[in-house]
Amino acid sequence: MRPILILQHHPVETPGVFAEMLSERGLATQTVRLDLGQPVPPDPSAFAGVIAMGGPMGVYEEDRYPWLPEEDRLLRAAIARDQPALGICLGSQLIAKAAGARVAPGPEKEIGWYPLTLSDDGRKDPLLAGFPARFEAFEWHGDVFDLPPGAVNLAGSARYAHQAFRMGRRVYGLLFHLEVTAPMVRVMADTFKDEVVALGDPSRTSAILADLDRRTPALNALARRLFSAFLALL
Repeated sequence: MRPILILQHHPVETPGVFAEMLSERGLATQTVRLDLGQPVPPDPSAFAGVIAMGGPMGVYEEDRYPWLPEEDRLLRAAIARDQPALGICLGSQLIAKAAGARVAPGPEKEIGWYPLTLSDDGRKDPLLAGFPARFEAFEWHGDVFDLPPGAVNLAGSARYAHQAFRMGRRVYGLLFHLEVTAPMVRVMADTFKDEVVALGDPSRTSAILADLDRRTPALNALARRLFSAFLALL
């Protein structure tokens, strides 16, 4: 099988549990570190699928991140081919933008643990089938997307109706994180601590780190369920 392309935008926002599963299955991957200036591949057809990870930048900051237009071009091509693609957090915003949706700062950041609710379509979706109708996920985003034209909304939160979507049969965007492990959450809380402080809630960091030994195994069980179904699309 052709390798799976992983687009990484920041050192700490790795594929986490997804990477563990790829290794367990012996699947070949090619990770492109856009934050290190590595070039975006010219053609998504060279890969079995595309995974776009998170990052602190905005999809509209092309003046600061010159690789954004090239990543947009790659994702547009993947969407046009209905190629298996999965975007996480920033990655979901990049896919939404490539599909023609508006992406912009939301009225309120979601940082920490939030309950999400599946839509009727989400309960029937191949990747989310078997999920509880209401589940907890980890979030770290300020930007949000409109539902792309032709997309199916799969899940939402109290603040944002569009937290997950599907384009065609094989292109997915998740605004939330399922793949983060407890060490990853701790590193993110430290790396992006200024962003947490700016929220003006002194208890927010403690809430982010609370009960990780219970929360992350439940989160990662959902990650494994979803990613197994995604790999079946390849």
